[in-house]
Amino acid sequence: MATRILSNRKNIALVAHDNKKKELIEWAFYNKTTLAKHKLYATGTTGGMLEEALDQPITKFLSGPLGGDQQIGAKIAEGKLDVLIFFWDPMESQPHDPDVKALLRVAATWNIPVACNRATADFLLTSPLMHDKYGVLLPDYTSYTTRKLK
Repeated sequence: MATRILSNRKNIALVAHDNKKKELIEWAFYNKTTLAKHKLYATGTTGGMLEEALDQPITKFLSGPLGGDQQIGAKIAEGKLDVLIFFWDPMESQPHDPDVKALLRVAATWNIPVACNRATADFLLTSPLMHDKYGVLLPDYTSYTTRKLK
């Protein structure tokens, strides 16, 4: 397996469904000092709200339903995002559910830490590994990418 080294300053993507935006903003504000040590990315609407609440620049992608989830997924696949914090609403269907599933799949594919709720985000952000260099083991997909199709 190959390894990708994450620096002590992580690239963190923050995403939230509409019914979870308030919760994510509250969580981020509570963790403002810790988050300031990292580079933050977010989908459009959430990014604007976070920028205002944290008084910290956020690299913003499109709104999730307009392709922002896919943009974040692409950055994960490129090895440019290290952590995904995605407060998604399990009780409400989203018009872009396939994009959401694809984003979670690509995060799992590339073995990056993912938090889908406040408790997991708390554990993730307070882990000693969050503040040091860390070697992420990357699965070997050679047999998949070199397979012969019939």
